[in-house]
Amino acid sequence: MKIAIVTETFLPSVDGVVTRLRHAVERMTELGHEVMVIAPDLGVREHHGAQVVGIRPVTLPFYKHRRFTLPTPTVDGIIRGFHPDVVHAAQPLLLASSGAFAAHRQQIPLVASYHTHIPRYLDLYRAYRWGKPAVWWQIRRNHALADINLATSQTMRAELESQGVKDLHVLRRGVDTETFHPRFASEQMRERLSQGHPDKKLLVFVGRLAAEKEIHRLRPMMGRRYDVALAIVGDGPFRGELEQLFSGTHTLFPGFMGGEDLASAFASADAFIFPSVTETLGLVILEGMASGLPVVAARSGPTMEQVTDGVDGLLFDSGDEASLDAALTRLGDAETRGRIRVAARTEAEKFSWPAASDDLLRYYELAIEKHEGARA
Repeated sequence: MKIAIVTETFLPSVDGVVTRLRHAVERMTELGHEVMVIAPDLGVREHHGAQVVGIRPVTLPFYKHRRFTLPTPTVDGIIRGFHPDVVHAAQPLLLASSGAFAAHRQQIPLVASYHTHIPRYLDLYRAYRWGKPAVWWQIRRNHALADINLATSQTMRAELESQGVKDLHVLRRGVDTETFHPRFASEQMRERLSQGHPDKKLLVFVGRLAAEKEIHRLRPMMGRRYDVALAIVGDGPFRGELEQLFSGTHTLFPGFMGGEDLASAFASADAFIFPSVTETLGLVILEGMASGLPVVAARSGPTMEQVTDGVDGLLFDSGDEASLDAALTRLGDAETRGRIRVAARTEAEKFSWPAASDDLLRYYELAIEKHEGARA
């Protein structure tokens, strides 16, 4: 099969969308499929046998930390020259929307996937809330072009359906259980992340430091919990503001971490903390679970699809400090913590990137079948 993936983000960027697509490309090329990725030009030309075609990016005023590519007719010519059997538009809003319209014009089967909940994020950026109806209009228009639409959670599937998006399916999630594993726990890393206080409850957050991650909601906890050390791992546009906000608390900003350092940061903590209620899934939750960590997470639909309170994680109500304190108290019980660690790792082992990528391939095949049936 010849597959064209048009995406708003790809390597060398690091986020959940890139992680999913990277593993999918690797699996597809290993199975003998020919893959082309069209993405913002960040210097990568090839990945695991797939050609990466870069399109000149720009910096948007409301998100200066990452470069995006605006819709462009150039994509139409690239896809026409490649002549794929299927086009996958990942988050068709800017560049990926050009892929969706190119597939529509050229009558190529189209799969569109929804990864980032932009309308909900706009609620967190006061100056841009006015654009929310227009964004929903564009989402509905672009996804209407697809033969198959994919959401990353049942919760997001239901919300997209309520907005009129049709032909929706939920894409299987995955995690690399070899890269993220309890064996990477390190006394040295724990000493570093706890700033020399390894006896404290060490909570680690990993992700892009942006407003939609709602990391600021952890500040009251750090103002009253002297038994907690917090490590906020990552970088992003909100980092400076967060460093100022958390100044004077036992909070460390070690910056971006990858490879074995990241695996060790996960495995050396007592828990992974996840305060966001705006994520469409949060693949990083599974990375924490694969590392043998209890996930202390704010209740939301997508999070509750991954974490069962008291079994493989601990849930609290966003904005309810008493609820968060209760979760931390439960975390402090060694027997409870040990049981959850084992259950979290066991749950993560049910998922793999090859299985998730094979699931995506089946949706490509379904889109081709549906498209050919509609033309018959």
